[in-house]
Amino acid sequence: MIWYRRNAAVTTLVDTATSAGSAAGSMAGSMAGSMVSTAGSALSTAGSVAGAAGSVAGAAANTVLQPLVFDPLRRLQQGVGGSEGTPINDAERLWVAVDGMGGDYAPGPILEGCLKAVQLLPLRVKFVAEARAVEAAVAEMDLGDALAAAQEQGLLELVPSGESVGMNEEATVVRKKRDASINLAMDLVKEGAATAVYSAGNSGAVMASAIFRLGRLKGIDRPAIGALFPTKDPEQQVLVLDVGANMDSKPAYLHQWALLGNIYSRDVLQVAQPRIGLLNIGEEECKGNELALKTYPLMAEERRFQFAGNCEGRDVLSGDFDVVVCDGFTGNVLLKFLESVGSVLLDVLKAELPRGRRGKVGSAFLISNLRRIKKRLDHAEHGGALLLGVNGVCVIGHGSSKALSVVSALRLAHSAANHRVMDDLQRLSAEAGDGAESAVACG
Repeated sequence: MIWYRRNAAVTTLVDTATSAGSAAGSMAGSMAGSMVSTAGSALSTAGSVAGAAGSVAGAAANTVLQPLVFDPLRRLQQGVGGSEGTPINDAERLWVAVDGMGGDYAPGPILEGCLKAVQLLPLRVKFVAEARAVEAAVAEMDLGDALAAAQEQGLLELVPSGESVGMNEEATVVRKKRDASINLAMDLVKEGAATAVYSAGNSGAVMASAIFRLGRLKGIDRPAIGALFPTKDPEQQVLVLDVGANMDSKPAYLHQWALLGNIYSRDVLQVAQPRIGLLNIGEEECKGNELALKTYPLMAEERRFQFAGNCEGRDVLSGDFDVVVCDGFTGNVLLKFLESVGSVLLDVLKAELPRGRRGKVGSAFLISNLRRIKKRLDHAEHGGALLLGVNGVCVIGHGSSKALSVVSALRLAHSAANHRVMDDLQRLSAEAGDGAESAVACG
């Protein structure tokens, strides 16, 4: 966000100094050589004028354009390891399996994103894709040198696959196409050859493959897709689940997702005591549809997490909740709506910027920050969403993902694997299993 104030007199002085500096620069260029000293003098004069303008601006109680910038992506897209210029310790790198054939633009942009990610993040990639498709993409996008370098350094390994799953195919096709890239990628996690899997492919097929290959955690009837939404606090996100895996839900499902979200928020987002909310049309316990009314008492009686009550739509991004649960239909509508907000907001602000010379000055300060705000509000810019409830770390990317989105998604996958969130999820699963056995014994 940026705040600034204008002062006409100071703005004029700054414009004068800028013009003088430009004129001096032109003189220096045209009279280079024999007139070097003269050009230097002109430049000194320009510098003096600019300095004088700066002094007057300070004396004018700092009323000239003063940007105060806070990077809204500081946490959502903050760097890890090499992305901050810090050398990456190869011993700390984790293997991530990538479905190279998943996505509208696969495999080229997916491979490009992986090649960038292994340079920026402490991970290695097993890229699973059809060999011929990869060869064609490498030639088309001129990725040969980068790919060869990554392979030589042991940062990326190509794993050939069979016929891939199309974006418009039924989810159950993963049973027939056993050698599809998404299935082989899941197998790598199941076998322990990779710590996480990422795919920007058919979300239904990704979920089906995860259930068939990795299996569900005990005590979890249906896995849920959890997406990180920004809040008004740049340092905080809220985990919303489910955002599309289950169109029809039961109270028990939402209760289970709250348990999953609580563990993820605590382990990965480092929230000491996550506040869990139930998406509803009002704060009162008596409001809502049948699903909300039956879910509320289950959440209120749970002692393994802090239930903060109903969360209205206007409160999702307020920062008052760390986890919000809802059925997949409602969550997906909420997700798609948020995706559109960034673009609309940027267009509105552009239209409202003042015209003329002063407007151009203000725009110069604002435009890059407005774009960052758009990215903060656009979930597609954050790379992907977590599939929680399966026996492994799985990240589902946006179908239109390109290189930068892939990097963000792999950062999310690395973060979940690195914080060993699966350890606590396994303990939750064991508790559920013990509870079921006790119930049978008592019966």
